[in-house]
Amino acid sequence: MKAHTASLINAILLITLPLWGYLSSETPSITALIPAFIGVALLGMNYGVKKENKIIAHIAVLLTLVILFGLIKPLMGALGRGDGLAIGRVLVMIISTVMAMVFFVKSFIDARKRREKEASEA
Repeated sequence: MKAHTASLINAILLITLPLWGYLSSETPSITALIPAFIGVALLGMNYGVKKENKIIAHIAVLLTLVILFGLIKPLMGALGRGDGLAIGRVLVMIISTVMAMVFFVKSFIDARKRREKEASEA
Protein backbone atom coordinates (compact mmCIF):
# COMPACT_ATOMS: atom_id res chain seq x y z
CA MET A 1 0.00 0.00 0.00
CA LYS A 2 1.23 3.48 -0.79
CA ALA A 3 1.51 6.23 1.82
CA HIS A 4 -1.21 8.34 0.22
CA THR A 5 -3.65 5.42 0.27
CA ALA A 6 -2.93 4.66 3.93
CA SER A 7 -3.28 8.35 4.75
CA LEU A 8 -6.58 8.55 2.86
CA ILE A 9 -8.01 5.56 4.75
CA ASN A 10 -6.76 7.04 8.01
CA ALA A 11 -8.29 10.44 7.20
CA ILE A 12 -11.68 8.89 6.40
CA LEU A 13 -11.64 6.91 9.65
CA LEU A 14 -10.53 9.99 11.61
CA ILE A 15 -13.51 11.87 10.18
CA THR A 16 -16.25 9.27 10.43
CA LEU A 17 -15.53 7.57 13.76
CA PRO A 18 -15.45 10.75 15.89
CA LEU A 19 -18.61 11.98 14.14
CA TRP A 20 -20.29 8.68 15.01
CA GLY A 21 -19.18 9.00 18.63
CA TYR A 22 -20.21 12.66 18.84
CA LEU A 23 -23.64 12.14 17.29
CA SER A 24 -24.42 9.04 19.33
CA SER A 25 -23.34 10.53 22.66
CA GLU A 26 -25.89 11.66 25.24
CA THR A 27 -23.43 14.33 26.39
CA PRO A 28 -21.41 15.28 23.28
CA SER A 29 -18.27 17.34 23.67
CA ILE A 30 -16.77 19.37 20.85
CA THR A 31 -13.33 18.02 21.79
CA ALA A 32 -14.49 14.62 20.53
CA LEU A 33 -14.34 16.13 17.04
CA ILE A 34 -10.63 17.03 17.18
CA PRO A 35 -9.66 13.82 15.31
CA ALA A 36 -12.28 14.69 12.68
CA PHE A 37 -10.72 18.13 12.15
CA ILE A 38 -7.29 16.57 11.73
CA GLY A 39 -8.83 13.98 9.40
CA VAL A 40 -10.23 16.77 7.24
CA ALA A 41 -6.78 18.40 7.12
CA LEU A 42 -5.16 15.07 6.16
CA LEU A 43 -7.82 14.55 3.50
CA GLY A 44 -7.03 17.99 2.09
CA MET A 45 -3.32 17.14 1.95
CA ASN A 46 -3.78 13.75 0.34
CA TYR A 47 -3.25 14.99 -3.22
CA GLY A 48 0.06 16.58 -2.22
CA VAL A 49 1.11 13.38 -0.48
CA LYS A 50 0.21 11.41 -3.60
CA LYS A 51 2.30 13.76 -5.74
CA GLU A 52 5.20 13.29 -3.28
CA ASN A 53 5.32 16.95 -2.28
CA LYS A 54 7.92 16.88 0.50
CA ILE A 55 6.51 19.75 2.55
CA ILE A 56 2.94 18.50 2.46
CA ALA A 57 4.05 14.94 3.21
CA HIS A 58 6.04 16.10 6.24
CA ILE A 59 3.12 18.18 7.54
CA ALA A 60 0.83 15.16 7.06
CA VAL A 61 3.28 12.98 9.01
CA LEU A 62 3.43 15.56 11.78
CA LEU A 63 -0.36 15.73 12.03
CA THR A 64 -0.55 11.93 11.97
CA LEU A 65 1.96 11.72 14.81
CA VAL A 66 0.12 14.41 16.80
CA ILE A 67 -3.21 12.61 16.49
CA LEU A 68 -1.58 9.29 17.41
CA PHE A 69 -0.45 10.74 20.74
CA GLY A 70 -3.70 12.67 21.06
CA LEU A 71 -5.78 9.49 20.86
CA ILE A 72 -4.20 8.07 24.02
CA LYS A 73 -6.28 10.26 26.35
CA PRO A 74 -9.63 9.36 24.73
CA LEU A 75 -8.66 5.69 24.92
CA MET A 76 -7.94 6.02 28.64
CA GLY A 77 -11.27 7.80 29.13
CA ALA A 78 -13.19 5.15 27.21
CA LEU A 79 -11.46 2.40 29.18
CA GLY A 80 -12.30 4.19 32.44
CA ARG A 81 -15.97 4.43 31.47
CA GLY A 82 -16.03 0.86 30.22
CA ASP A 83 -17.60 2.08 26.98
CA GLY A 84 -16.98 -0.77 24.54
CA LEU A 85 -18.04 1.13 21.42
CA ALA A 86 -15.84 4.11 22.28
CA ILE A 87 -12.91 1.80 23.00
CA GLY A 88 -13.43 0.11 19.63
CA ARG A 89 -13.66 3.41 17.75
CA VAL A 90 -10.52 4.82 19.35
CA LEU A 91 -8.59 1.57 18.84
CA VAL A 92 -9.54 1.54 15.14
CA MET A 93 -8.32 5.14 14.82
CA ILE A 94 -5.06 4.30 16.63
CA ILE A 95 -4.45 1.26 14.44
CA SER A 96 -5.16 3.16 11.21
CA THR A 97 -2.92 6.01 12.37
CA VAL A 98 -0.06 3.64 13.21
CA MET A 99 -0.45 1.98 9.81
CA ALA A 100 -0.38 5.39 8.08
CA MET A 101 2.81 6.25 10.01
CA VAL A 102 4.41 2.95 8.94
CA PHE A 103 3.65 3.64 5.28
CA PHE A 104 4.85 7.24 5.56
CA VAL A 105 8.19 6.11 7.00
CA LYS A 106 8.48 3.40 4.34
CA SER A 107 7.82 5.95 1.59
CA PHE A 108 10.45 8.32 3.02
CA ILE A 109 13.01 5.50 3.14
CA ASP A 110 12.16 4.44 -0.43
CA ALA A 111 12.46 8.05 -1.64
CA ARG A 112 15.86 8.42 0.00
CA LYS A 113 17.10 5.17 -1.58
CA ARG A 114 15.78 6.31 -4.96
CA ARG A 115 17.58 9.67 -4.66
CA GLU A 116 20.83 7.98 -3.61
CA LYS A 117 20.58 5.56 -6.52
CA GLU A 118 19.95 8.39 -8.98
CA ALA A 119 22.90 10.33 -7.56
CA SER A 120 25.24 7.37 -7.90
CA GLU A 121 24.17 6.80 -11.51
CA ALA A 122 24.79 10.43 -12.46
